[in-house]
Amino acid sequence: MDEKVFMTVDEVAEILGCSKAHAYKIIRKLNEELNSKGYIVVAGKVSRQYFKEKFYGVA
Repeated sequence: MDEKVFMTVDEVAEILGCSKAHAYKIIRKLNEELNSKGYIVVAGKVSRQYFKEKFYGVA
């Protein structure tokens, strides 16, 4: 497994073509969703798998 489990704000900003500030807002929202489902989250990072599901429809 070469790909890391979590994405950083820099990765999110680069993929979405947005500022770091906006990327932090997106990460915060995704982490709130995961937290409400009972998952443990890491502040400032987001699950790569969940990010792909939400933005690309990857199952």
